[in-house]
Amino acid sequence: RPQTAILRSSRSAWSLAGPSRSVSPCSRGARRLAGAQCCLAAFVLLALSDWWIVALLYAGWLWLDWDTPTCGGRRSQWVRSWSVWDFFKDYFPLTLVKTVDLDPKKNYIFGFHPHGVLVAGAFGNFCTEATGFSRLFPGLRSHLLMLPFWFRVPLFRDYIMCGGLVSSCKSSLSHLASRPGGGNVAVIAVGGAPEALDARPGALTLQVLNRKGFIKMALKHGAQLVPVFSFGENELFDQMENPSGSPLRKLQNGLQSIMGVAMPLFHARGVFQYSFGLIPYRKPIHTVVGKPIAVVQTPSPSSEDIEMLHRLYMQNLTELFEQHKRNYGVSDEQHLTFI
Repeated sequence: RPQTAILRSSRSAWSLAGPSRSVSPCSRGARRLAGAQCCLAAFVLLALSDWWIVALLYAGWLWLDWDTPTCGGRRSQWVRSWSVWDFFKDYFPLTLVKTVDLDPKKNYIFGFHPHGVLVAGAFGNFCTEATGFSRLFPGLRSHLLMLPFWFRVPLFRDYIMCGGLVSSCKSSLSHLASRPGGGNVAVIAVGGAPEALDARPGALTLQVLNRKGFIKMALKHGAQLVPVFSFGENELFDQMENPSGSPLRKLQNGLQSIMGVAMPLFHARGVFQYSFGLIPYRKPIHTVVGKPIAVVQTPSPSSEDIEMLHRLYMQNLTELFEQHKRNYGVSDEQHLTFI
């Protein structure tokens, strides 16, 4: 029977009392953008103030530390264990489901599906200890891959690295997947930004068919592939209708090609009313970690090797979804669609 972790750690003295102790999170994408802007503004103001020498010293540190996001980052167990993450977990609530034990002597690539708008399941489960990742998978260190752009923002880069976020460039994944002695978990939202544009309640369409880069890296370094499906991830927001070929979708695709990030026009609930706002709906998210796929290291994988492992990965992902969907409110008539 799958093991679940819903850790109820003790609250500090200032925590809310009563039966409901969770707080409402804003959109993680919005908080990420606002956080980056605030950090950049703080750095600029510091550089223009009488404390400019501090900004200069930090700039020197930034230059020396530039490659850290591609070399495993700089995790902080203290930051990952902050009590605020428990409130984030309790809001939805968020649950991490383990199906099998994972050998800590091996490296893993977790394929996370679906991307959703927030990627809340990936962040809450793999960038914090709120759902007990380290307790469920002892000896493993999780790292969520993120666009390289965010690691160029002063101060903000140091904060996000504390949670285990690292750059999503090829060299970063290669570093994690090839660690001697194992113990690394690289978590990739396989669908990426394009999949976020289709994230809406009931959506089960995954952008997987042409996503083979992580398959090649797994073969190259012998990292075990693990499909992960986050039930409820697409239920957090509604989105404006943007079918393929529509003017809105063309505009979103154009902005994405220029900026590198998706711009979904989403909405959900407000703080004091439930009809409209940017706060996600309180829908349970169950992130199920599947069985690892054994991968034989192939330093120079052929196209046939990649295609074969890719098909096996999609098969295992489908089986994971079909095996657990009844437990999390998905009807028998609903199935995954790969595009």
